[in-house]
Amino acid sequence: MKTNRPEDSHQAALLRLMRDGPRSRAELADLTADPTPGSPAPPPGVAYPHPWPMSRSKLNAALDQLVGLGLAETDGLAASRGGRRSGLVRLSRDTRFAGIDVGATSVDVAVTDGELRVLGHVTEPCDIRSGPAHVLDRVLVLAGKLREQGVFTQLHGAGIGVPGPVSFAEGVPVVPPIMPGWDRYPVRETVSQELGCPAMLDNDVNIMALGELHAGLARQVGDFLLVKIGTGIGCGIVVDGKIYRGVSGSAGDIGHICVDQLGPVCACGNTGCLEAYSGGAALARQAQAVASSGASPYLAERLAAAGTLSAEDVAAAAAQGDSAAVQLIRDGGHRIGQVLAGLVSFFNPGLLIIAGGVARLGHLLLAEIRSVVYRRSLPLATGDLPIVLSELNDTAGVVGAARLISDHVYSV
Repeated sequence: MKTNRPEDSHQAALLRLMRDGPRSRAELADLTADPTPGSPAPPPGVAYPHPWPMSRSKLNAALDQLVGLGLAETDGLAASRGGRRSGLVRLSRDTRFAGIDVGATSVDVAVTDGELRVLGHVTEPCDIRSGPAHVLDRVLVLAGKLREQGVFTQLHGAGIGVPGPVSFAEGVPVVPPIMPGWDRYPVRETVSQELGCPAMLDNDVNIMALGELHAGLARQVGDFLLVKIGTGIGCGIVVDGKIYRGVSGSAGDIGHICVDQLGPVCACGNTGCLEAYSGGAALARQAQAVASSGASPYLAERLAAAGTLSAEDVAAAAAQGDSAAVQLIRDGGHRIGQVLAGLVSFFNPGLLIIAGGVARLGHLLLAEIRSVVYRRSLPLATGDLPIVLSELNDTAGVVGAARLISDHVYSV
């Protein structure tokens, strides 16, 4: 299936502006006029094309062309601004994007409209270590369920996030520590061929950051950090409303910053990495050791009943006032805070968002991270720095993946 694309940069910018909802032609004319003092600032992530100003006639011609391409449609009349009412234009109601969030232990697939509103969302447990053929087959099965439910008949693009380093240009994972069998696997091309639409692949933390930029706490913030604390630990870096990936795509891989050279061996092969101390798997191991030692009767009871422990068990124990579990959370938060304090002093973000499965440990973890960052970073960097938990829960990844592919489709 061929997905129509804008024909020039002006059309692309108009599509991205309409991603936030229907706009009147008069409003779009204001937003694309020659910038003057007091004029509206562009939304984060919208890079206005040049040259400016864009004349009213050129604007209307571009909008008419987008309607002709099936990328946009008229939507009645806007409220009067004192004269003739302006016509509303919106993204096509038929547009459908797939957001695919492949985690270490689960797979989420959602379908959105052009404005990235989730129309259907399905998930199931899935072990990333079972390999790309099996995991991507489950992705296709879940997408098929959404098709059967009538959520879509055809897709205009699919965005995918995976929990490992990605060559963004090639659309393949590269030596991912917790993804055996995935190295250089053609994920982007496989999904594109199977779903019959353009596809884009990125690291799962980057797509979560895009989700926050579009629909979360970072909507009005151009420069922020999104830290995912799950099985692994990573950081999405957003600069001026755009993901910063670095030269080869590995920017933000903070889980493998060394916090103790004599520490435990990490999945990457090095010793003393932050992830080896404070990731989900590390926390589960620490909880099991605490339970076996008798320091936590609550965790010992859970271990005896289930044979294994998880970060969720630690959270439940802490909620019951278990001192050993509380200490585990504080120790993890302290190490994470030390690394983030350095990042804050270096990057000077406007917002720091904590997300991921381990982040569900909640405000006890957040309080420890805040304490260390505010204490160790420079006052100029932290004087107006919110450090918050994500409010998007399980949708940040799928919305961000849809945002990723929509950025591609709404570009030239």
